[in-house]
Amino acid sequence: MAELLAEGERMPVCVHVIDHPDARVLVDTGLTELHPAVADLDPRLVPLSTQADFDVAGIDVVINTHLHFDHCGGNHLFTGRPTYVQRRELDDARSEDDYTIREWVEAPGVQYVPVDGELELLPGLRLVPAPGHTRGSQVVVVETGGRPVVVGGDMAVFSGELDEPRTEGQRLVRALDPELVWLSHEHEPWRPRSDQQV
Repeated sequence: MAELLAEGERMPVCVHVIDHPDARVLVDTGLTELHPAVADLDPRLVPLSTQADFDVAGIDVVINTHLHFDHCGGNHLFTGRPTYVQRRELDDARSEDDYTIREWVEAPGVQYVPVDGELELLPGLRLVPAPGHTRGSQVVVVETGGRPVVVGGDMAVFSGELDEPRTEGQRLVRALDPELVWLSHEHEPWRPRSDQQV
């Protein structure tokens, strides 16, 4: 979706699509426009329309792992579709100064579904609170028949953080014993060390 400049390095802003038998689910919506509040991060946009096999109209459900600007900047593209977010996260984004870009959170037509705690959204697809990056962060746990796959947003910004978990959310994800964890700012998923090839 985009690249941001952080600590002198370019990092990706990734979104994730889950093709569930009952719905096509988009986890986070990235950035779709520039904003003066984040000019210092020198955002470089990659429009959704240029992504292979991505059709905005084909998305049935949106999940925001949290509401920082680089995770909700495309919410306006999905008006009329349910957008699931933890209630605490929505409250913080609406009330705390310098939390996010509020007009992106409050884009006309975005239909938030506030979630209180864990929720089985679809069979085999759960939303699980994972506080740490923000108080209202959540992760998406996809049951695959084996070990789960987690779409973690910024529960860890860099994969190495999961090797030595420090936040409640990171410890929770590790306790799930996932096969892999997709993060928003890494191109490759994190895998437990025992699963990594030597």
